[in-house]
Amino acid sequence: MSTAFSLAPLFRSSVGFDRFNDLFETALRNEPGSTYPPYNVEKHGDDQYRIVVAAAGFQEEDLELQVEKGVLTISGGKRDANEGVTFLHQGIAQRAFKLSFRLADHIEIKAADLSNGLLSIDLLRVIPEEAKAKRIPINGAQKPVLQ
Repeated sequence: MSTAFSLAPLFRSSVGFDRFNDLFETALRNEPGSTYPPYNVEKHGDDQYRIVVAAAGFQEEDLELQVEKGVLTISGGKRDANEGVTFLHQGIAQRAFKLSFRLADHIEIKAADLSNGLLSIDLLRVIPEEAKAKRIPINGAQKPVLQ
């Protein structure tokens, strides 16, 4: 079952088009109330963002990043490396997970890095020239173009 979680109420005090909500319209979770694994969403400057996921115990081959139709999906699952092991106590969570983030237009994934149990995904907003604001000069003393 999938539950949509809207971040829109968090951005009511935002002004203009450069809202943090432009990056993440919605965070989707597999299970209602799921908080595993914990993650941070950081803003660095005007156009740079980073998602940091606590992925302790996971190796690069256990994790997968995928972007499809503007949705970034981060999934992880341990391969059964503990075959033949009987745990007397197992307190380290290494269960499978799936996190999905709907990305705003013009957001590109620049890099992903797994270091010290943290998966960092760097994102950059790249606005194409045709979408940027253009300054239009005012010609005061010249004749109008249209007659």
